Amino acid sequence: MSRLFRKFRKEIIAKGKIQKYLLYALGEVILLVIGIMIALAINNNNLKNQNRVKEQVYLKGLKEDFQISRAKLQELIKVNRNNLESAKKIFQAGPKAPNLEEKQFSLWVFEALAFEISFSPNNSLLMEMVSSGSLKDLSNPDLRKALTDWLATLEDIQKQELELSLQRENVVSIFDQEGYSIRKVFEDVEVTQGLGIPKGDFEGSNLGILESVSFENRLLTFILTTQATEEAHYLPLMEKLEFILGLIEKEIKG
Repeated sequence: MSRLFRKFRKEIIAKGKIQKYLLYALGEVILLVIGIMIALAINNNNLKNQNRVKEQVYLKGLKEDFQISRAKLQELIKVNRNNLESAKKIFQAGPKAPNLEEKQFSLWVFEALAFEISFSPNNSLLMEMVSSGSLKDLSNPDLRKALTDWLATLEDIQKQELELSLQRENVVSIFDQEGYSIRKVFEDVEVTQGLGIPKGDFEGSNLGILESVSFENRLLTFILTTQATEEAHYLPLMEKLEFILGLIEKEIKG
């Protein structure tokens, strides 16, 4: 095509037909512009297709991670609730509980205080997307915002879990301060036997700790903190998680 135009250009110039030459020159420019525009359109379309493929990979990965995180959070809520129920049983028993057996008390103490609460979501892909700037590859602005809010919310969850851990330690420390034995609790629920730890020298009873006002105060604070952890933190977090999963599933094609 360009060779044809050059031929026409030489003939026109030779004959002095400048006006026709200008028209042909304009035609060349128009063809060149059209060619560039077509190339750019093809390139942009290819980039869009690549971005769509990349976005789908991210979405499917995020869906899998958040499904695992949901299962973890569901289990954690159960553990926290069991801790709360056992702590309530201890508190309700009080210092004058009739016929309360030592092993039953030890079981409640173990169930309420032996298990740390810590949510560890699957955030590796999300953190990689944030650090690499790939979060912008998600076309849904509501999803991008929800994922950013999710990371901020996790910081609040960690603070609450640290507070809960502190309150747990405050309750356990009373055993040491007032001469009671956590080891006996473990022996009564047969934890030490499973670990091959020999029986300790403590021959007394831990039931006397129920008469401690300090123990009661700390246990009550632990109960309130445990309940707040579920109601004010874990349950709202679960709602956010379900909302994010819903947005992700709507964006996944096929």
